Amino acid sequence: MFMNKITLKRRLGVLLLVALLSLTLGAMSEAAINGITGTTFNLTAKEGLISTGEGNSVLIWGYANADGTPTAQYPGPTLIINQGATVTVNLKNKLTVPVSIVFPGHSVTAKAVSGNTQKGLLTKEALNGGTVSYTFTATKPGTYTYYSGTQPDLQVEMGLIGAIIVRPAGYVAGNPSTYTAYGHKDSKYHREFLFLLTEMDDKIHSLVDRGLTANVDTTTWWPVYWSINGRTAPDTMDMDDVDWLPTQPYNCMVRFYPGEKVLLRIIGGGRDLHPFHTHGNHVRIIARDGRLLTSDPSHPLAAGADLATKEFTVTSAPGQTLDGIFQWTGEGLGWDFYGHAPTDPLAPKECPNGLADPLCDHGKPFPVAIASVYDITPGPQYSGSPFLGTLGFLPPGQGLFNPTGGFFFMWHSHNENEIVNNNIFVGGMMTMIVVEHPNVDPPIPPE
Repeated sequence: MFMNKITLKRRLGVLLLVALLSLTLGAMSEAAINGITGTTFNLTAKEGLISTGEGNSVLIWGYANADGTPTAQYPGPTLIINQGATVTVNLKNKLTVPVSIVFPGHSVTAKAVSGNTQKGLLTKEALNGGTVSYTFTATKPGTYTYYSGTQPDLQVEMGLIGAIIVRPAGYVAGNPSTYTAYGHKDSKYHREFLFLLTEMDDKIHSLVDRGLTANVDTTTWWPVYWSINGRTAPDTMDMDDVDWLPTQPYNCMVRFYPGEKVLLRIIGGGRDLHPFHTHGNHVRIIARDGRLLTSDPSHPLAAGADLATKEFTVTSAPGQTLDGIFQWTGEGLGWDFYGHAPTDPLAPKECPNGLADPLCDHGKPFPVAIASVYDITPGPQYSGSPFLGTLGFLPPGQGLFNPTGGFFFMWHSHNENEIVNNNIFVGGMMTMIVVEHPNVDPPIPPE
């Protein structure tokens, strides 16, 4: 059944409203990325279905966590491990085609465990019903990917891909003073978020769904869906683990406080370059492919990320991982975004670096006269006030996306054709971030 454009636009508006409301009224995102931890991971390759932002349902092949909810995931479970750990990943195949896993950046030993297996072009492969075991030592911290090494032009497209995060020595969950990506102060952060960027050609998935895998020609590949962590907008802005997206558990809605350092773990998981654009400020790229950008790799803790670069649009190559630090302080605004008068006292937590911080522009007035609400058309993210954490008068039904008075910025692919869902705008590789007032719970993690 086809919907006319007006009906479809209304539906997308409702979906976006529900997505944003469910998040902004909920708790702040935790500091850590959602995933599974340990040293032994049992994965199963199997079929599943994903939902796209405009309401389509697409067949995937995904890695499922056999020790948790045994549902195929897109992307596969994020594996979170500690530096120095010896890791074993057991892969059982419930697909009719051979599958495998490769782990770029790690030296891997693979062996057959049970059932039918074979030696593939890149690594040991499990045939239908077979199990293969992969073992490696996580020698270096950083952001990595894993994916099928068997016909990857088809199997990565179908969804057999995931992320690996290796925590540096000294990292302690729940202790923010230990939060670094690479064990160096240049990689210190308050919150971290994963951005695994992929794309899909629905014609390929349709052929596989109809049992016509032999008819797939990946040389004619033409993607129509672009996703972050397996979700297309507006679903990117919903919470983790919502029950209506059982195969797409990971979100990417970023919320943080002024002055916090936000770690972006970006993975180019598909076949295309994706220029990911961060409104609000540059991202300082500190690492590529799990290696700190240092001029002295023999002593990385001494040198630090001295080769880091600032980028306003971060382009990830296929298979590449990038780590960057984003920070919003309000520097250069030229007005007090908290709305203080010159004589108002300033609470320490309202300024990123303390009372003496000039970035706060304490007491500087808003540079123009604020128009009457009767003379403007408010956007859905406008709180009724230009000041952080402040709610003002709005006409009925306005401002529903912003009940906390945060500052919204869009983060999205700068290839504009990638922010659609099968040619329907808005969607695709897009999400929103919110800078929240320090009084929004929970408090800023201690240093």
